Amino acid sequence: MQSKIKNEHGTVAVQNEVIARIAGLAAMECPGVVGMAAKSIRDGLVHLLKIESLSKGVDLQTSESGELIIGLHIIVDYGTNLAAIAETLQSDVRYRVQESVGMRVKEVNIFIESVRTEVEG
Repeated sequence: MQSKIKNEHGTVAVQNEVIARIAGLAAMECPGVVGMAAKSIRDGLVHLLKIESLSKGVDLQTSESGELIIGLHIIVDYGTNLAAIAETLQSDVRYRVQESVGMRVKEVNIFIESVRTEVEG
């Protein structure tokens, strides 16, 4: 699927994979975010995605008005302020996608799928 931007010079088609990758990379830059997550259909467990697969942790939809609705499935570090991470992500991802692609973002929904709790030894 692709999103289209029309202007006086013609039409620009942007694959949703590109938009999802931009959103995923912006999310990874947020302090406290460990990575993007994908839930396995087979076992129902949440898996940390590698950098090459970031877009699998991003859901994209287009509203009736043509604006983007972005869903981010993330894994966060233990002890971080979840509300602050969500607010920062919403702002940063909205800005990055709008500036990079030129499409308006209606919503950025954050789904915290897991918390990383590593014990240091």
